[in-house]
Amino acid sequence: MSAPGLSPGLLLADDFLFISRVQGHARALGLDVQSIRTPEALLTRAAETKPPCVLLDVHVAGAKIAELVPALKALAPPPQVIAYGSHVAAAALHQARAAGCDLVLANSQFVERLPTDLAAWMARS
Repeated sequence: MSAPGLSPGLLLADDFLFISRVQGHARALGLDVQSIRTPEALLTRAAETKPPCVLLDVHVAGAKIAELVPALKALAPPPQVIAYGSHVAAAALHQARAAGCDLVLANSQFVERLPTDLAAWMARS
């Protein structure tokens, strides 16, 4: 279920714990975040639904992040793109920043901010 008139957010992830955590927080806020497993499927779904927010696991996005983020930002209206990944994967987090993500967080920061920031991330600016 999603707030009236609000498209679902999208989550590119393959870690069941993160998927469950994000979707649980979304449900508690009356929002809908759908999980997607591949960058290709994410682009297809984003083009169909025009999500307000896309949450990206940088490890699942991998080397495709340099193409993925600009393609998402080319949607009208563009979604907020929030990337997260392991703090020890500094290169992957740097690539996410360089690709144009609105926010890049370590996994621990992402989990910490979910309860307080998910609603704002899902709101179109």
